[in-house]
Amino acid sequence: MPNPITEHTSVVTSQLALLRQLEWKVRHAVENVLSGEYRSAFRGRGMEFDQVVKYTFGDDIRDIDWNVTARLGEPYRKKFIEEREVTLLLVLEDSVSLQFGSGEKSKREALLELAGLVMLLGAVNRDRVGFLHASPEGYTLKEPVRGRGQILHLAAQLLGRPAPALESGAPATPDATSATGFIPWRLLAHAAPRHSILIWLGDFPPRAHPEGWSVLSRRYQTMGFRVDDPWDRELPHGRVLTAYDPTTGRLVNLNGASAAQRTAHAAWVGQREQAFRDLFPNPLSRLVVGTGEDRLEALVRFFHARMAAGNRR
Repeated sequence: MPNPITEHTSVVTSQLALLRQLEWKVRHAVENVLSGEYRSAFRGRGMEFDQVVKYTFGDDIRDIDWNVTARLGEPYRKKFIEEREVTLLLVLEDSVSLQFGSGEKSKREALLELAGLVMLLGAVNRDRVGFLHASPEGYTLKEPVRGRGQILHLAAQLLGRPAPALESGAPATPDATSATGFIPWRLLAHAAPRHSILIWLGDFPPRAHPEGWSVLSRRYQTMGFRVDDPWDRELPHGRVLTAYDPTTGRLVNLNGASAAQRTAHAAWVGQREQAFRDLFPNPLSRLVVGTGEDRLEALVRFFHARMAAGNRR
């Protein structure tokens, strides 16, 4: 009989190798592309002014003390007591619908890569990172940790989580009227310090808000990350295709030439987008990436946009 412990160790080891390949790309992005954008987009600040210090590249330009800068002829910034580290808590809602893919990658594979990149960004920036993985079969919560090695191991555990069984008797996807779904939202209320960054990654079908979402939105800075397959956005025109629907476990025919099917699909797309916007009203708290897009480039654009918006405030 196969040893589940040995199999789990092998999976984690293989995911660590993949993460180390991604890590050098993340380091390059942080050092040469993102510069201070990551910190300015996420960095928490203490409330009490401490002193004025020289401005260094990557510091938040919103903290520059222009009076001192003008007087001394070089940039200085205000420093606050207890400048807080960032705590990232990733919540991966692993529904079977994520296992669909019309191209080389399924939505689940792309979403896990996106999650790994976010965790690596946290590791490179010396932040604390934790995750909650929730599926129809249960959940796993890992409290936030600090340090490259610990975060790498944590990310490998997340990427190595088995996909939900397609033949499982549990609900394949959260019900549209469900206020809870798979995720233990009450548990999350105390899973990370106040003002942490909560990043919810999932398929986000049209549905009601989860119970207690308004409380979580006040406690944490919430963001939603979604990966779309091209067929999520639009049915292939003029073609009849047979595809496996993981949410029902059946083969379905998709007719891109059918006006009725295109209309029904467009209505679903509209409902899904509206539900996503309702959960995350701020456009800078939502990230949608296609399965064929570069996930790291999408993250870089996301942080640039947040940084630019911060500079305009």
